[in-house]
Amino acid sequence: MQDFKELQIWKLAFDLNKEIYKTTAKFPKEELYALTQQLKRASVSVSSNIAEGCGKRTNKDFVSFLYNAMGSLKEIESQLLIAQDLNYLAQSKFIELDEKLDELGKKLTKFIQHVQSREEKNG
Repeated sequence: MQDFKELQIWKLAFDLNKEIYKTTAKFPKEELYALTQQLKRASVSVSSNIAEGCGKRTNKDFVSFLYNAMGSLKEIESQLLIAQDLNYLAQSKFIELDEKLDELGKKLTKFIQHVQSREEKNG
């Protein structure tokens, strides 16, 4: 077990949460219970899965939660594409968020590999 607040990937995910909340506040009101909520839930899911995984007893369980976080990242990516296509997002904002998703995804992948290698060493 470790303190999730010390992990760079959690910090990036937490910053992404705030950015998604600010961005979706500008979406049309008719999206409040649709795309807006889906994006918020998915963004919170990323940081929450990282945090929850930190509380698990085994690295195998931890990795499972990290993969859930990765799945939520992909969900956000898909939803941002929809928002962009519907003109809810300026191109520049979409690019900014997409770059943050890409950076977090790469760091999360490396962290998963790191935790898996610890699991293999510990058997």
